[in-house]
Amino acid sequence: MRLRTSFRYSLYAAFATLILTGAGWLVADWQKDVAGDEIWQQIAANVLMIHGGVAMLALLLLGALIPVHLWRSWRSGKNLVSGSVVVSFNAVLMATAFGLYYLGSEAVRPWMSWIHLGTGFSLALMLPLHIWLGRREPR
Repeated sequence: MRLRTSFRYSLYAAFATLILTGAGWLVADWQKDVAGDEIWQQIAANVLMIHGGVAMLALLLLGALIPVHLWRSWRSGKNLVSGSVVVSFNAVLMATAFGLYYLGSEAVRPWMSWIHLGTGFSLALMLPLHIWLGRREPR
């Protein structure tokens, strides 16, 4: 189920930006603890702000993806396993992002953060695999 080129590239750009800003935040967060400089705290905050803004755009794109790609692919029985994994990873990312933003519990927050990071970087590997598997099938 090929997507319109502009929509596909919008998805690619959003997810690439999320991966890069997630990795950038991780580096900045690590540096603020190692270097102790105030600049790293500011960089981490700014990168996280961009990450959150792009995540909102990605949610809109994912919502638009449901009727034009997910439902049609599901009914045709194509690429179900990798597609289900991609959907599951996105659901975990949404739930943990909600937890990170709205739950103030210091006991839960580190777990949410590690789950969010692990799932996000796993999606960075799974999404290209899902695309590759989908392109192998004849139109």
